[in-house]
Amino acid sequence: MKILLIYPEFPDTFWSFKHALKFVNKKASLPPLGLLTVAAMLPESWERRLIDLNAVKLDQKDIDWADMAWISAMTVQQDSARKVIAQCNQAGLKVVAGGPLFTTEHEAFPTVDHFVLNEAELTLRPFLEDLENGALKRCYSTEQFPDLCLTPAPQWHLLDIHKYASMAVQFSRGCPYKCDFCNVTAMLGHKIRTKTGDQIIGELAALRKLGWRDSIFFVDDNFIAHKSYLKKVLLPKLIEWQKGNKTTTKLYTECSINLADDPELMSLMAQAGFTQVFIGIETPDDTALQACGKQHNTSRDMLENVRKIQQAGMEVQGGFIVGFDTDTSSIFQKQIEFIQNSGIVTAMVGILQALPGTRLYERMKKEGRLLHNSSGDNADSNTNIIPKMDPDILRKGYREMMEYLYAPKHYYQRIKTLLMEYQAPRFKSRFRVSQLMAFARSVVLLGVIGRERFQYWKMMIWTFFNRQQSLPLAVTLAIYGHHFRKVCQLHLKQAQKSTAQA
Repeated sequence: MKILLIYPEFPDTFWSFKHALKFVNKKASLPPLGLLTVAAMLPESWERRLIDLNAVKLDQKDIDWADMAWISAMTVQQDSARKVIAQCNQAGLKVVAGGPLFTTEHEAFPTVDHFVLNEAELTLRPFLEDLENGALKRCYSTEQFPDLCLTPAPQWHLLDIHKYASMAVQFSRGCPYKCDFCNVTAMLGHKIRTKTGDQIIGELAALRKLGWRDSIFFVDDNFIAHKSYLKKVLLPKLIEWQKGNKTTTKLYTECSINLADDPELMSLMAQAGFTQVFIGIETPDDTALQACGKQHNTSRDMLENVRKIQQAGMEVQGGFIVGFDTDTSSIFQKQIEFIQNSGIVTAMVGILQALPGTRLYERMKKEGRLLHNSSGDNADSNTNIIPKMDPDILRKGYREMMEYLYAPKHYYQRIKTLLMEYQAPRFKSRFRVSQLMAFARSVVLLGVIGRERFQYWKMMIWTFFNRQQSLPLAVTLAIYGHHFRKVCQLHLKQAQKSTAQA
């Protein structure tokens, strides 16, 4: 068999970093880790070809080469996924689909020939057996969760790794918490399942063997969920692995705010090379946190927690939501004050959306407040539910909040607030020509012709004299700000157009 593995294109989103990638001459932020892992589960005799539409184009010759097209996507990629499916249908190429988008909404894709849903460690084998026996069913799914010790290493050789800004690995799946808006547990369960430390070191070593020396994202939804294993096994192995290399590979991940409660864990993560963590803070309002099931964020000083993590050597990126049922018009100013005071420079703020499979989705459906399916874009200024707050007040408040947060004056102030708390890592990282190019481009695009040039140079000069070791981070965050402003302008413009038409 000849299998064409296709990853649809991301639209212009907060996390796409499309406007930042040009500074480092890269095509995509991250590789399609799921497809690379599925590729390793296919029969050895099968030929594989990967087309990541975020990095390369899909040519007719690729479709003509293949016996089947296998597509994996997240919800935010649904428009591109539909175009790819239609292109394959037109060519008479059978389509097999899996991944988050299809696991939660496969009924919306009638022209897909076969679905391999949930986690492929369990659903791919029966598909392959039925294929061999000529008795394929349309849908393969399961309610069970696999042991990740059986998960093979991704087939990195299918990628042109130099087109990517970062690589990705996965240590664990599942989350112990019960946030009603989050679909992670609906797809991956509450029980934490992990790979072994040796598996992770093997994957990192394979990437290094291919020549990868840049940053690596641990894609876990909550990296610290299995604290004891992290502290006793994985982090010591990572520290040892890093020491065996001439330079330290920078790592980043997602975790919960209670990381701040464990100084030993923070220290080990910093020693292992973790320099960034994304945390779902959601809101500074305890009432909303209680109502949505995010109790682990309540009854704590989250500002102080963020500072502790920054002081441990990890930049905190944050996710925030407005539009909870308990929110009033005062929430926008509360969010602004928290984000500015915390020094969370990368602040993803979105209006609450109900994702299929979540408790929120079922409640909205039962209450007759569900409008349509989610776009999957966390920060596109849209919602698919009827909010308790007046919709016009919600849209206006969100628009004004985003305009404030990403105005150069306030954005660069957050960079300074972060750098005043942030303990820059002492380890040696590899100098890259792309870093010098990125700085040069930032000088021209942001420091010369950009409307933020005053704030850019003010921040750079302050950093040079006060936090010299953090200069690379300051440049990176300035470039991120350029991307975030572009995305905010795009989404807010689209939202205003939609409101005017309505």
